[in-house]
Amino acid sequence: MTLFVCGDVMLGRGVDQILPHPGDPELREEYVRDARQYVRLAEEANDPIPRPVDFSWPWGDSLDVLEAAAPDARVINLETSVTRGDSFAPGKDIHYRMHPANLPCLRAARPDVCVLANNHVLDFGRRGLLETLDSLAGAGLRTAGAGPDAAGASRPAIVPLDGGRRLLVFSFGMPSSGVPRSWAATGSRPGVGFVAGPSDPAATEVADRVRRMKRPGDIAVISVHWGSNWGYRTPRDQVASAHALIDAGADVVHGHSSHHPRPLEVYRGKLVLHGCGDLINDYEGITGYEQYRGDLRLLYLLSIEPGTGNLTQLRIAPLRARRMRLRHASPDDLRWLRSLLDRLSEGFRPCAGPDPEGTFTLRAA
Repeated sequence: MTLFVCGDVMLGRGVDQILPHPGDPELREEYVRDARQYVRLAEEANDPIPRPVDFSWPWGDSLDVLEAAAPDARVINLETSVTRGDSFAPGKDIHYRMHPANLPCLRAARPDVCVLANNHVLDFGRRGLLETLDSLAGAGLRTAGAGPDAAGASRPAIVPLDGGRRLLVFSFGMPSSGVPRSWAATGSRPGVGFVAGPSDPAATEVADRVRRMKRPGDIAVISVHWGSNWGYRTPRDQVASAHALIDAGADVVHGHSSHHPRPLEVYRGKLVLHGCGDLINDYEGITGYEQYRGDLRLLYLLSIEPGTGNLTQLRIAPLRARRMRLRHASPDDLRWLRSLLDRLSEGFRPCAGPDPEGTFTLRAA
């Protein structure tokens, strides 16, 4: 089977403002009080953005890549609250919200699962989270990692596959990515699936859920929001936790939170992505971390052997954000990314490509 995964999809704030139904642009950041300022920054960095854009605009060339790849399932990390609410979560510097009427933008990519255990889904409180869950359910979108209570937040999303098999997607977030402990769902309180940190007890708890749910032939994905925003170093306890999850039956560890790609590895035949990097955001024009090339975004296409869950190959399609739209990466971008992928990849043969479509291929060593 072919599985598409990606990092953070942030359709709120500036991106929401260029869509057909922009919500209230109010922000309470130290330097920016109006979300339209992020649109102006992007335009100053590149060229004017037409407004309103159509719902497919932010995805740009990624939609053609996905159509050609024809993945059996698509999993994204939706890092925004989908709400009309105006109750800003206290103690946070940055808040993301997307107007529910702009959900056709999300549906344009046809995600099978939106994972929600991240540090922005409760930016507008528990009422905003409940509206988010209702809006996504009303749009026919599966979710994992958040719910009206702890049972709902820990329940995996289930995607039917050919031959009676299933894709199980479990989702949780950690404080290292900025998820507050107070956001954890409880027996009577909405919230996210929360794990206090990468540890043996935490891995055992998640592993028990996988064992209870997984049937022969199923593919289990653990989608986890962890780690800092910038830097290539992966903490040892995070690596150990990812390995423990694979040992316990996970077939893919889908890590996200970092704004750029982090190391990836093959462990016991299974793929661990420690950080996928952002896919869609409104950071264009923001300076400060140019050495990480946060403008380059990756689509991960996993070929997985159904019987074992082992990775047979990984294709990576690079894109570049320009005018809040994903476009194919340039030849110079591709050369830079190939060097980066060779440095970040452990347990793979040297990166092959790019092919004529600009896609890299990695195979286990």
